[in-house]
Amino acid sequence: MKISDKYLQALKAIDDWVIVSEWATKVGEMYPDILEKAEIQAVNQISDTTGLREIAARISSGISSGTYAGTVEIDNTERPRKVRFTTSEQFKEHVDAEAEEDAAPLKRVEIEKRDLGSLSTKDKYRMEELQGIAKQLKSFNGLEFELDHASALLNDKSPGRHHPDNLQFLLKAHNAKKHNKNWPRFSLDEQLTYIRTVVGLQKLVADRLNISVDNDVLEALLERLAKVYD
Repeated sequence: MKISDKYLQALKAIDDWVIVSEWATKVGEMYPDILEKAEIQAVNQISDTTGLREIAARISSGISSGTYAGTVEIDNTERPRKVRFTTSEQFKEHVDAEAEEDAAPLKRVEIEKRDLGSLSTKDKYRMEELQGIAKQLKSFNGLEFELDHASALLNDKSPGRHHPDNLQFLLKAHNAKKHNKNWPRFSLDEQLTYIRTVVGLQKLVADRLNISVDNDVLEALLERLAKVYD
């Protein structure tokens, strides 16, 4: 069995998401002969290293060079990145899902265009005002608020509409976690509390990040929001 195959057997034995260093540790546990050789090689290195670090470096290099393509799924959303073993069937499913996800923005744009055509003049104004407030919240507070559809446009079971009554403000990170789930829309009071709380946290580090947070500007934006939210 090739060394790379033994590496894969160790990852398969874990059967969960792990960082590369944890994968390397499992290799050492399952194959002490590999670890022993790596330790000997580490002693001969100019830089200060260990056998486990040598194994981790080889695994990392293999991931980057495509050695494990089709057998190792990679999550690059965190650092250090995480990996897990995947079968060929699971890999195809993930590829198909990613392809659909990549095309989702086009589908979303089509839905938005369709729904915009049926909005009243007042609701078109509300929509544009909400979009403007989102931009200015970012501009004046350094925070990336996004307009989220409380009932997601691409929800499989109960898709929502592109309408002001279905929109709410979420931080980009929160919106990404929500994804295509349906949530009860914030009430106006909940929405104002959410925004004030987030901006309040930003104030704690504003000086260190060289960000100017003006409470009068924030309250002016929230007054505008209150007039068009419901």
